[in-house]
Amino acid sequence: MLDPLQHRHDVQQLGVTPFGDRLAAAFAERGHLCVGIDPHPWLLEAWELPDDARGVRDFGLRAVEAAAGQACAIKPQVAFFERHGATGYSALEAVLAEARDAGLIVIADAKRGDVGSTVEAYGRAWLSIGSPLEADAMTVSAYQGAGSLDAVRALATAQGKGLFVLAATSNPESFGLQQAIVPGTGETVAAAIAHEVSGWNHARIPGSFGLVLGATVELGAYGIDPHRLAGTPVLAPGFGHQGAQFSDIRRLFGPLADTALVSVSRSVLQVGPERLAEAVRRHSAEVSECLA
Repeated sequence: MLDPLQHRHDVQQLGVTPFGDRLAAAFAERGHLCVGIDPHPWLLEAWELPDDARGVRDFGLRAVEAAAGQACAIKPQVAFFERHGATGYSALEAVLAEARDAGLIVIADAKRGDVGSTVEAYGRAWLSIGSPLEADAMTVSAYQGAGSLDAVRALATAQGKGLFVLAATSNPESFGLQQAIVPGTGETVAAAIAHEVSGWNHARIPGSFGLVLGATVELGAYGIDPHRLAGTPVLAPGFGHQGAQFSDIRRLFGPLADTALVSVSRSVLQVGPERLAEAVRRHSAEVSECLA
């Protein structure tokens, strides 16, 4: 059983700052924009880069350079690097290191999930201080129950890292499962996950444990009340290319908008490397204006 008080003490003993505190500082300094780094083959071609490990490395480093000082965070989609094998992971390590050095919040979009020592091992790969793949937070799946994440949650707490747990995602094939009712609770699967994860933060605002809530879904359809989750970090994909508008942030998320990472990828990446920094700057300013 996870003892949150013990692990909070462990964080203090290690001298690390909790992820939620660092996230709050990044919001205050650089706003709420999160730039996804998704080197699709068609984007590599448009950027005149080869579809290999060197190409994804250059793509990622250019995206980090454009985001530095202007965005709150970057979110590399691990799969696009992983498909190039060991050299792809080496490329990702370089991108992660450059982003950390640039002072960006780094979220590994890895969507890992399992039980016991296996999920802990995933955490050690992505969340351990000094790991070649070190990130500030990672996305995880609670398909085997939120309790299946206890080991990686304990590790994240001890290392001053964060988790974003999939809850209400925007892909249509997820609706039936995520809106299913948990027996004996009257809650949907998505709402049950959201409420449990929010509780992990013990009313700390923002906490270190957040949710992935798609900006193209209506939270009410999942029985999710943002007011019950206020202060919980939210990773919100779906803006830009997928159709959600920055002007809808507060309507979509209510009080959660103040702790939301507004994630964009294709809508900025498709402008190309020469115009990328300006696109990031413009998007960041628009998000800040909508949250003012």
